[in-house]
Amino acid sequence: MDVKQVKKDLCSWIDENKQEFSDLARYVWEQAELSMEEKNSSAAHIEVLSKYGFEIEKGVSGVPYAYIATYENGGPVIGINAEYDALPGLSQDTCCTKKPIKQDGPGHGCGHNLLGAGGVNAAVALKVIAEKYGINVTIKVFGAAAEEICIGKPFMARDGYFEGVDVFFDWHPWSYNRADYDTCNAYFNIKYHFKGKACHGNSPWYGRSAFDAAMLQGHAVEMLREHIRPSMCGLDAANTINYTFSDTGPEIPSVVADRTTAWYIGRFDRAELMVDVIDRINKCAEGAALATGTTVEIETVTACHDKLENVVLSEVMHKNMEEIGVPKFTEEEHQYAKNLQKAIGLNPIGLDETIMPFGGGGTALCDTSEYSWFAPYATIWVTAGPSGTGWHNWTTVACTGTEIGFKAVNCAAKIMAASALDVLADPSLIDKAKAELKERMSERQYIKLLPDDAKPPVGINAENMAKFR
Repeated sequence: MDVKQVKKDLCSWIDENKQEFSDLARYVWEQAELSMEEKNSSAAHIEVLSKYGFEIEKGVSGVPYAYIATYENGGPVIGINAEYDALPGLSQDTCCTKKPIKQDGPGHGCGHNLLGAGGVNAAVALKVIAEKYGINVTIKVFGAAAEEICIGKPFMARDGYFEGVDVFFDWHPWSYNRADYDTCNAYFNIKYHFKGKACHGNSPWYGRSAFDAAMLQGHAVEMLREHIRPSMCGLDAANTINYTFSDTGPEIPSVVADRTTAWYIGRFDRAELMVDVIDRINKCAEGAALATGTTVEIETVTACHDKLENVVLSEVMHKNMEEIGVPKFTEEEHQYAKNLQKAIGLNPIGLDETIMPFGGGGTALCDTSEYSWFAPYATIWVTAGPSGTGWHNWTTVACTGTEIGFKAVNCAAKIMAASALDVLADPSLIDKAKAELKERMSERQYIKLLPDDAKPPVGINAENMAKFR
C-alpha cells in the first residue's frame, strides 16, 4: 500500500470527525469520576466504540468499568490504551482563577478524559481506514479503569488479557511534546489488618493490642530499610516504602485497640526486588502478630511491574510526531495558559509547540508498565496544558476541558493510528520491536504480582463519589 496516501486519508478522517471525539473528551471531563467509579465515562467510550462496530467485553477482571473493545479482521493485533478516571479534590471550571465547579469535588487533573478520547479516536480511525484499504488488522482498545490507583491493568495482566497482542500504542497529555522510551517503577499497595482484643486501659493485660502489632511491624520495616539495595536507576526510580495506620480503634486511649490497619505502598526499580521486599514486609507483619498475640490478614490492593522500554517502537512514534506535527495554539490559547501560569506564580511562557529530541527517560509510576511485559509498548506525550504546574493541579483541569486539550486528542490520535499503519505496512518493525523486548527479558521473566484470590477494591471511592454525582 501507499503508506503516505493512507496516512493522509487517516489524518483527513480524524480532522473531519474531530468534534465527536472532542465531545467525548468534554463529556468525560464533565463527569469527573473517581477511580473504580467511572460508570458514565466508561459507558460513553463504549457507546462510541459500539457505534463503529467494535465488540465490547465489560467488567473485565472484576473491575466494574473496565472494558475491552475488539475489531477483529486477522492480521497483527494492535493494542491501544484508554483511561478515564479523575482525581479527588481538583474540581475546576475552565477559567484562569481557581474556581471549583463542586467544592472538593473530583477533576481531570491528569487529563485522562483526553487520554481515553484520544485512544478511542485512534482505534476508530484505524478501523475505518483499514476497511477502506482492505488492511488486515485486529484492534483492541483496553479501557483500563482506575489508573490513578493502579488497579485496572495489573488485574487484567494477571488474568491474561494482554496475551496475544503484537504491539501497544499509548499517549499522555502533558506540558510538552515527546516520544521517548521511558521506564518507571514497580509498585505495590498492601493493607495489613491486625485483629486483637479490647480491654480497659487500667488493666491492659486482659487485652491484645492490634495497634502494638502494627507499630511493631513498622519498627521492623524501619530496620529492614538498611537491608534493601538502593536503586540502580537514579532518583526517578528510588526504592521507597511508605506506610500509615489508616484504621485504629476504638479511638480512645483508655481502651486497648482491637483493630488496626497498617497501609503500605512501595516503589522499586525492579519487580523482582519488590517481590522479595514484599515477602519480608509480610514476615514483619506475621512476626509482629505472633509477638503481640494478635492476628493479621494481608490484603493486596494492587501491584504492578517496572516498565520495559522499547526503542524500536518508540522511534516509529517519534517519526510520526515529526511528520504529522504537534498542536498549534492560537494567541488567545497561549494567553489563557500564561494567565494560568501567572495565577500560581510561574513565569508566563504559554504552551509548548516544539518537539523534544528523541531519547530515554523515566517516570516515577504508571501502571501502563503492565503492557510492556507482554508486547512492545510505546507512548507519546502531547502538549495539553502549561508547563511548570506539576500536572495533577487545578490549572491542568482548566485546560483539559477546553480546545487546548481537544487539540491534543486530535494530534495523539493521528500519531498513534499512523504508527500502527507503519507497523502494518512493514511487519519487520514488529519483529525488531519483539526482538528488543526479548533481549530486555533475556535474564528476566514475568512474575504474577497479584495473588490469584486478590480482588479489585470495588467501592473504594463509592462514598466519596456519591457526594458529587
